[in-house]
Amino acid sequence: MQDDLVQRIASHPQYQELKSKRSSFGWWLTLSMMVVYYGFVLLVAFNKEFLAQRLGDGVMTVGIPLGFGVIVFTVVITAIYVQRANTAYDELSDAISKAVLK
Repeated sequence: MQDDLVQRIASHPQYQELKSKRSSFGWWLTLSMMVVYYGFVLLVAFNKEFLAQRLGDGVMTVGIPLGFGVIVFTVVITAIYVQRANTAYDELSDAISKAVLK
């Protein structure tokens, strides 16, 4: 029974669509996160002078808001994925469940 259900789900066209959309979107988010993170790391490695520039008369440097920006970017793309998962992916999952469990 369980193997039959797994086979029906895996062969369902909407499951293939869900798997494709989720993987594609996940890879784009992964790529964007890697560009932002490794871009910051490369700045730290090769352009310390830029990051060490002071902002105004205080002690804050350019590197502090950029590092904070990397953290905020991570939270934002996580929220984007969760929003997409809670709308488009859940709708497809529900449709697959209804079609397969008839």
